[in-house]
Amino acid sequence: MTERPAVPGDSSFANSALEPTLGTDLPQHWTGWRRQLLVVLTVLGCLGLLALTRWLAASPALDVVLLGATGAPPTVLSTSVPALEPMVGRAPIALRNADGREVRVDALLNEHSPRWQVDDAVRERVVAQQEALAEVLEGREVFVEFRNGIELPVLARPRGFDGLGLLYWPLTALALAVYLVGAIVLLARPQGRNVVYLFVMLSQAATLLFIAVGSMRGLGLPAGFATVEPLARMVLDLAVGAAVLHAFTQHPRLLPHRQAIAAAGWLPVFVLPVLAHSGALSHVWWWTQGALLAQGAAALATISWSYRIEANPFAAVLRRLGVFTLAAFALVTLGMAAAAGTTGRPGTVAAAGSLVWTLFFTSLLLLVPFLSRSRMALRELAMLAGISTIAVSLDLLFVALFSLGPFTSLTLAVFLALGAYAGARQWILNQTIGSEVLTTERTFEQLYRVARELQKQPSRYSTLVAELLRELFEPLEVLRLERDSPRASVVGGGAALVVPVRSSRGGGRPLSLVLRFARRGQRLFSRDDARLAERVVDQLKRAVAYDQAVERGRNEERLRIAQDLHDDIGARLLTLMYQAQTPEMEDYIRHTLLDLKTLTRGLAAANHRLSHASAEWKADLTQRLTAAQVQLGWSVEFDRDVRLTVVQWSALTRVIRELVTNSLYHGHASRVDLQMALHGTRLTLAVSDDGDGRAPEGWAHGLGLGGVRKRVKLLGGEVRWRENGPRGIVCEVLVPDFQTPDEDG
Repeated sequence: MTERPAVPGDSSFANSALEPTLGTDLPQHWTGWRRQLLVVLTVLGCLGLLALTRWLAASPALDVVLLGATGAPPTVLSTSVPALEPMVGRAPIALRNADGREVRVDALLNEHSPRWQVDDAVRERVVAQQEALAEVLEGREVFVEFRNGIELPVLARPRGFDGLGLLYWPLTALALAVYLVGAIVLLARPQGRNVVYLFVMLSQAATLLFIAVGSMRGLGLPAGFATVEPLARMVLDLAVGAAVLHAFTQHPRLLPHRQAIAAAGWLPVFVLPVLAHSGALSHVWWWTQGALLAQGAAALATISWSYRIEANPFAAVLRRLGVFTLAAFALVTLGMAAAAGTTGRPGTVAAAGSLVWTLFFTSLLLLVPFLSRSRMALRELAMLAGISTIAVSLDLLFVALFSLGPFTSLTLAVFLALGAYAGARQWILNQTIGSEVLTTERTFEQLYRVARELQKQPSRYSTLVAELLRELFEPLEVLRLERDSPRASVVGGGAALVVPVRSSRGGGRPLSLVLRFARRGQRLFSRDDARLAERVVDQLKRAVAYDQAVERGRNEERLRIAQDLHDDIGARLLTLMYQAQTPEMEDYIRHTLLDLKTLTRGLAAANHRLSHASAEWKADLTQRLTAAQVQLGWSVEFDRDVRLTVVQWSALTRVIRELVTNSLYHGHASRVDLQMALHGTRLTLAVSDDGDGRAPEGWAHGLGLGGVRKRVKLLGGEVRWRENGPRGIVCEVLVPDFQTPDEDG
């Protein structure tokens, strides 16, 4: 059975199709081979980083930090070389070794990342200078030439671990974490789309390692690094863009023509690097950035198409992330292009731009597998990295386009970025992650309302639970599965929430509700939602248990009262009947005993079959009307023989008796007709007579008629009186929703 709201986009997801997704959550306990393989991969990653670090520490370097200024040659800012300490603040001209190899000193020696050099000629000069510097440093003894003919001999020593710089260590640690997260996701769920995710994470880890190497302190990079870095990072960036597009064609659903879309995304990965390496491609940076922007736009269009086919909230969240990511990348590209060719502070900020962007994109990649797992630290990291990307890009644009001073541009950029962060933080988190929190007031109001309804109609427990969860989470559809679930859990990466409603341990049929696509497909379910659903169901179960305990107490009290009436009042009435002075008095007491017998039997029974109750009502009325020489017209029909609760039985019994009594003693009727019908949950009752009663709208309702209204209202119905043609009165009772214990929601 499937309950679905009448809303557009209902996926009509069958139970059989849902079965595979119920086990897609990350396993709580790793099996042995997964854990062992993860340990092996962790050890291999650590050994790889150790080998890279030792190789870099052994490479020759000159611990000199140059400070570039706009329109002036760079000067020595700081150094740990004793011979050069007196030259701090002076501008070196050239570096040469004993073999005569020489490299001129200019601002490009500070550039360690040729990949983000916009101009082809500048990129080639950076590569040539860094490789020439590596050759000079290989000779160990280096002569540093300053102006006025000053030349100082120094030794190029191995860089050592201290010379790697403070930024190197967190970047390599982040690269290791990225690599391990990709491996964990694949090991947890060995699927094709997770292979693509692992490829993306490996590529991003390699990019971080390239940036870490470029962030090392001082002068000098390992030989060959500057030559390899631009092409390698170009391939890695394009491969990441293609892999993201490829993944969007497979998840959260397989798309038509996915092979053609993926092939189009991978085409630049194979074409552009080949052309760039052969020298047949000019403006390489622009082609690369343009291809990445095209891949991003294609990925955004693909995930939007996926969401239009099926309103999966994971697709909605990925689409929001795609919009922010593409906008940030376009902004940083524009800022880097505007700062191209500048030196000094703009050049320094531009060099940091690629690092900030990479950290932002990496934080998003780390966040994707944990969107439904309340990893607030990852979300805040992504937010801060995104704000930092915007700040750097705005700083570059203010300096390059508006010729603002360094202090003014930095102040404006930081002010705007922090203002955006402070003013729109929660809104951005909600829109990006889809994590709007349900308010306590709203949850309490709905829980209280459902608990009240459940108190009136405990048989509708499962239906009321489904209605409450639908109101809280607004899913596109709710599926009912007859299976036990140990606890509420999020499945399908946050696309669905499984909530156990009824367990088979109680002897009945188990039932679990599966809510799919929260907030009409705009929001992912989270573990907080699972905990909330568990608590809501637990509170409703407690309410049911409390009502059952109260009902047991009522039943016991009714049994005691019935027994007391039977033993005490019944015995006294029987004695009075035997001592009656007249036949009329004896007959009256006998009828009273019969009424008492009916009342005690009704109080003693927990419920009454409608067929049995109607037979008792007919027998009672027949006896009373025959004694009064009044004809009885009887018509009762029902589409199923339901069980009446004591409250329902008592109310109907007393309503029928009171109406017939009014016809006899107030209307002096010669005929009374009773018609009752139960079709579905609609109960109708009509009692008519041919007596003297007229104009019921002017009656004063005393205890009798007031009691009828009160009891009908208790059943959830309404009652009205009208004239019955030329003589008599008709009383009509309508209960539109006559719920019985047989009706289980």
